[in-house]
Amino acid sequence: MANPLAGEVTVTIDGKPHIAKLTLGALAELEATLQEASLIDLVQRFEKGQYASRDVMALIVAGLRGGGWGGQPSDLLTAEIAGGPVGAARVAAQLLARAFTPPA
Repeated sequence: MANPLAGEVTVTIDGKPHIAKLTLGALAELEATLQEASLIDLVQRFEKGQYASRDVMALIVAGLRGGGWGGQPSDLLTAEIAGGPVGAARVAAQLLARAFTPPA
């Protein structure tokens, strides 16, 4: 089970739950993958609803890696993410929000 206070999110892939978390290494990989000037730019795109499916996929891959997953982005191309595209976008947004929300 994911611990939201630790920035964790559960993402269910092909019926199996995985823990995802944006660690510092995962965030660095995300910046490189999306070629953003800063992560704040990515956060703002999500807040404005101006994100692309590649943004969602990159966030999920980075979060899974931060959670200890050893897969490759290509592993998710045919995978079923619970909730479909909307569920995947929700997970991506939660990852971003939890990565930048200080613990209470």
